Amino acid sequence: MAARAMSGARSSAGALSRRTASLGLLAALTSAAGSSPAYASGPRRREMRGVWLATVANRDWPSRPGLPPEEQRAELIAHLDRAVAARLNTVIFQVRPTADALWPSPYEPWAEYLTGTQGRDPGWDPLGTAVREAHARGLELHAWFNPYRVANHTDPGRLTPDHPARVHPEWVVAYGGKLYYNPGLPEVRRFVRVAMLDAVAKYPVDAVHFDDYFYPYPVAGQTFDDDAAYDAYGGGFADRAAWRRDNTDRLVREVAAGIRRVRPGTRFGISPFGVWRNAATDPRGSDTRAGVQTYDDLYADTRKWVREHWIDYIVPQIYWNIGFPAADYAKLLDWWAAEAAGTGTRLYVGEALYKAGAAGQPAAWQDPAELSRHLTLADAYPQVRGHVFFAAQDVARDPLGAMARVVADHYRRPARPPR
Repeated sequence: MAARAMSGARSSAGALSRRTASLGLLAALTSAAGSSPAYASGPRRREMRGVWLATVANRDWPSRPGLPPEEQRAELIAHLDRAVAARLNTVIFQVRPTADALWPSPYEPWAEYLTGTQGRDPGWDPLGTAVREAHARGLELHAWFNPYRVANHTDPGRLTPDHPARVHPEWVVAYGGKLYYNPGLPEVRRFVRVAMLDAVAKYPVDAVHFDDYFYPYPVAGQTFDDDAAYDAYGGGFADRAAWRRDNTDRLVREVAAGIRRVRPGTRFGISPFGVWRNAATDPRGSDTRAGVQTYDDLYADTRKWVREHWIDYIVPQIYWNIGFPAADYAKLLDWWAAEAAGTGTRLYVGEALYKAGAAGQPAAWQDPAELSRHLTLADAYPQVRGHVFFAAQDVARDPLGAMARVVADHYRRPARPPR
């Protein structure tokens, strides 16, 4: 997800240190919030209290590729237990990070982040285990898919020989040091939809979740080469940007319809970059001066998806502090609340827990109360039905105590997820 630091493989000693620290955090959170399990004391309301569990580049889990299955399983369950201790109720688990799978898929290879080798069977079923163990703890499990990212490199030869991107090289665009499927090709949209819905058909996930990556973030001096697709399919549009937005719209509508067909009642949510458009670009936009606008740069009309109720929930990544000049959390919260009002689309707020106490962040993020203030501010908006925190490893480490402060101030009693 945008602006998120991704960590690579760690040493065994580092993993042991993290496990020790995690036990300390677990005790602290339990002490702050009480010791009863989720829902045991009678939740007073329904609200989203979620956490993203990222697997790309082993960001959150597993701690490194190649761990034995029993260690991977233990680490995964530890993340679920920490979510319960922090009075969270939803885990958003990344199961398709790079055109691969964390379940036995007939369409795509096993993710390399499990064994260190793409396509190698890890010897167990992470998604199946996550769903079962999350539900056993009273947690919802939302399956998080990245639709178009193929690889964090540009060498197709590093993919498995039967990888769809190698079988269909015409589907792939190299851009910004990575490989992507081309959203402008109907056969690509059809394939990624089928590949993702395989998991929905096999497992009782509570929701399907996309992050902020549709067309890739702009890279200075580079062009996303979709000329051939635009020539073939873009004739009825005013310009390439309008055609690209329509491609993204089609993916959203087609996936929503597929979910309803494959497993009725399963929800569909998207977590976009926090700024749709700046007001200087469009008077309907937010009072921000962001360098990226989803409508113009990622070709994702996130405002339309909310207002047309194409999705069940939206989690804008409002990853800035209150008062941040270019993108003030308070102003964006107000804008999104107004856009969601009366639409039927649930609004949850994406929170940058990973910034709390991080080097190089503004002074506000060195204050352990900043994140808690976000939730206090959001309480004034009935449209805001909860929050999702990035990410699981930051819940575990919590170096500044920001998450523990949120639990103490806002999550002293459990809450059920919205339905």
